Amino acid sequence: MFTADLRIETERLILRPPVQDDFEAYAANMADHEASHFIGGPQAREVAWRGFLSLAGAWMIQGFSMFSVIEKASGRWIGRLGPWYPEGWPGTEVGWGLAREAWGKGYAYEGSVAAIDWAFDQLGWSEVIHSINAENHSSQVLARRLGSQLRGPTKLPPPYENITVDVWAQTREQWKQRK
Repeated sequence: MFTADLRIETERLILRPPVQDDFEAYAANMADHEASHFIGGPQAREVAWRGFLSLAGAWMIQGFSMFSVIEKASGRWIGRLGPWYPEGWPGTEVGWGLAREAWGKGYAYEGSVAAIDWAFDQLGWSEVIHSINAENHSSQVLARRLGSQLRGPTKLPPPYENITVDVWAQTREQWKQRK
């Protein structure tokens, strides 16, 4: 659950709740067509601000949300990933969205492993899902690598009700067995 000093460290990353100084990099990432394509599409700065506040506010209301991902070597914000469960969502999700310069380095896997561990151990979740667009082959590969299995298509709640995604999932028991 949320504490002001919450910080998860992996070999190359720091996962922590977002802070205002993360917004510039967040807004740049959400303005990047390729990086934002499967996470809602490019957003104007004002729209990105509302999304950023939604992530930050979920920490205060739910006690969890996506983490800001900080690259240890550079100290740069390189994305967001972690637990996500807004009203009407198809399940308790650990999702990811990294800046393009962070792609292909294994950061999404490294951070997701730490976030899934945290969701099961600290939040007591019994299952983790990943809602992935059928055209997002990179995220499908990551879901498989994490040990999740394709469950099938589902719809997201408003304002994404016109988007169909595939749910990839695994239980706490499946996660613990893979280790």
